[in-house]
Amino acid sequence: MTDKTTLVRRMAWPDSASRPVGTPIQPSVVYASRDPDMLDAQYEGRLDGYTYAREGHPNATVLARKIDQMEGAEGGLVLGSGMAAVAAVLMGICKAGDHVLGGDQLYGRSLRLMRDDLPRLGVATSLADPTDAAAFSAAIRSETRMILLEVVSNPTLRLADIDAIAAAAREKGVLLVIDNTFTTPRGFQPFAHGADIVIHSVTKLLAGHSDATLGYVAARDPALRKAIYDFATTTGMTPSPFDCWLAERGLYSFDLRYDRAEASAKVLADHLAGLPGVKRVLYPTRPDHPDHNRATALLGTRGGHMVSFEIEGGRAAANRLTHAAPDIAFAPTLGDIGTTLSHPASSSHRGLGVEGRAALGITEGFFRVSVGMEPPEMLCAEFETAIAQSQNADQET
Repeated sequence: MTDKTTLVRRMAWPDSASRPVGTPIQPSVVYASRDPDMLDAQYEGRLDGYTYAREGHPNATVLARKIDQMEGAEGGLVLGSGMAAVAAVLMGICKAGDHVLGGDQLYGRSLRLMRDDLPRLGVATSLADPTDAAAFSAAIRSETRMILLEVVSNPTLRLADIDAIAAAAREKGVLLVIDNTFTTPRGFQPFAHGADIVIHSVTKLLAGHSDATLGYVAARDPALRKAIYDFATTTGMTPSPFDCWLAERGLYSFDLRYDRAEASAKVLADHLAGLPGVKRVLYPTRPDHPDHNRATALLGTRGGHMVSFEIEGGRAAANRLTHAAPDIAFAPTLGDIGTTLSHPASSSHRGLGVEGRAALGITEGFFRVSVGMEPPEMLCAEFETAIAQSQNADQET
């Protein structure tokens, strides 16, 4: 009689009358079906089930459903990065001959995708100022397929005139895509303001710990969902199960983290505005913000966790500032549980060149702060010291 014992064969998962409290991680890439009929039923949607991780896996589903709940969406898709989500929307829906209109202060890589990659594939692109709804609407062409906007721009924190642009998009039959990474569902609900598609870099505040790289996209129209899913699956934008598990765990504390960071950001913005050497501070709910009235209408009292400011002096002063704040991570990202500091001229917007950055008000003295959960008095003291030293040319650089 043949011995069927071998370590090569997988064992069945043990049954349990109780369930795990923590979400299990399912790293399997391959899922076995009973027979060809069952596989047909799965692919044809008559049976729910997984086949191959590139097409979906349990940890991605759990995370997507959680963000769906936050955004008031259904059928959301988790992808390998925020830029994977942007690319899946732009390239999964648009075709040669279409036109995409974007806000002129999109995330740097989104701008690059529009400037360099879409035109190479026959998709025309242009940018306009979303704070000027009339000018933005005038930039819509007969061949415009899609508008891509951020509610709060990166890094100057300007507020797009979402409601007016959404009305123009509806009138002209153009899809409105909102990248809600900065504002998050706690600060803004794009679908309630006319968005057709919502995008997130889950890497940032949703996951919140700088240890997972993920994106998310949800569309109202099931046909658009399928187009995005098909493109993402074909091009292998698969998210890691472990990253999905980390991000889901991060979401359990999201509300607490967001509210704490937002409260500290308001305190920090007001403190920075009174410091010598600070030329300007940008925070949406401050009365001196150029879009204050619109910010109040769209966000209410929710100014978010991002603060931008500009100091006197050029690159040398910027270097002195970062050297004088060694405990604040100088990093080209945002949304960590701790405060991070970024310098758009040398990171996210370096590709625009000096003139392009100047047009947006991004100088060598311009910084963006992603406020974390430290006590606000600690942050105020650290930035006060760093800014004072940045203005002292005798400090070593």
